[in-house]
Amino acid sequence: MLDRKFIFDNVELVKKNCANRGVAVDMERFVTLELLRKEKQQQLEDLNRRANDVSKLIGKSKLPDEKQKSVEEGRIVRETTAVIKNELDKISDELDKIHRAIPNMAHPDAPIGADDQANLEFALGKTEIPKFDFEPKDHVEIAEKLGLIDFDGGARVAGAGFYFLKKEAVLLEIALQHYAVENLMKSGFTPMTTPDLARNDILQGTGFNPRGNETQIYSIENSDLCLIATAEITLGGLLANKTVDTEELPLRFCGISHCFRTEAGAAGRASRGLYRVHQFTKIEMFAFTLPEQSDAIHQEMLQIECQIFDGLGIPYRIVDTATGDLGGPAYRKYDLEAWMPGRNAYGEVTSTSNCTDYQARRLNARYKVKGEKGTHFLHTLNGTAIAISRALVAILELYQQADGSVKVPLVLQKYVGFDSIS
Repeated sequence: MLDRKFIFDNVELVKKNCANRGVAVDMERFVTLELLRKEKQQQLEDLNRRANDVSKLIGKSKLPDEKQKSVEEGRIVRETTAVIKNELDKISDELDKIHRAIPNMAHPDAPIGADDQANLEFALGKTEIPKFDFEPKDHVEIAEKLGLIDFDGGARVAGAGFYFLKKEAVLLEIALQHYAVENLMKSGFTPMTTPDLARNDILQGTGFNPRGNETQIYSIENSDLCLIATAEITLGGLLANKTVDTEELPLRFCGISHCFRTEAGAAGRASRGLYRVHQFTKIEMFAFTLPEQSDAIHQEMLQIECQIFDGLGIPYRIVDTATGDLGGPAYRKYDLEAWMPGRNAYGEVTSTSNCTDYQARRLNARYKVKGEKGTHFLHTLNGTAIAISRALVAILELYQQADGSVKVPLVLQKYVGFDSIS
């Protein structure tokens, strides 16, 4: 979340940022509540001081009448304190709800727009879009012909949006994981498998809405646990309520996890097959940094994503994400969109975000400078190395051959042991 004092001191700036990001927040109510909170807090502090003074008077009083008068005043002070404390709690609860709904400030250079249609393309990958001398099929048709994915079986077992990978597709998934992790380890990322579940407070801390009508999260009934939508949640939670020394930073993690998303409202040909599913495997980059390190590490994460997809021989474009498509925690976000012949358009395959101290404030993740008093909030960053399902979409469609077979990207052949699927 944003610093409350920053919000109070920059109301118009924050209000404009909310408008740019398409987030409705009652800033006037926030200001009113913050003034009330300060007033009640001051009253409470004054009452506590008076309670201490009265307690001392009771101890010093020698005359019965004086002591009784002080005892009576003490009672009134305690009752008044309880009333003010109750009022303060209600004000703080309402203020906190508004506070948590306020998104991070957007980078000054982020394109302003309501949705992904305003995203700004600024670079292309090394691989050119292929020209087929036949009518290319989409990945669903290819997978059905080669027996690689069983969507019907997945639907019978768990419902629409679930699937079984089969045969060579399973080996491709394992190869993509190995390939991504190997690349990240070379860049100093520590590999970690993470829990597939996290508590509500960790989801909220990383900026996800774990419950409610608009959530994309699967929650576990009669518990405070949810299935994670990304390892960003679990990796971010690693330092919840912890403080690290500056010498340890930056901390770079490579998270391997399943991801679960309700994808409520998603439909249409663009979401067909593996592109938008309820469960998939993802290799996620996550970093805790000093504030002055985060911009450079954001660029580093973007370059790693580019290296991975250049290595796979997948054509893509890089877009600077518009304010309305950023997501609450992100200060700036870049997406890689791979060319997908089946939809004759680009489709998002990775994203990387600099969340500055927004998540760290919610998680209470801090760092300490040696020899200095006090602590400061960390910066957090995340980035997709490989989302297996969407990488498979791109590979099956881009590497398809006229005879219905699919070539295997050269960098994956050493992991799978074959060069084509037929």
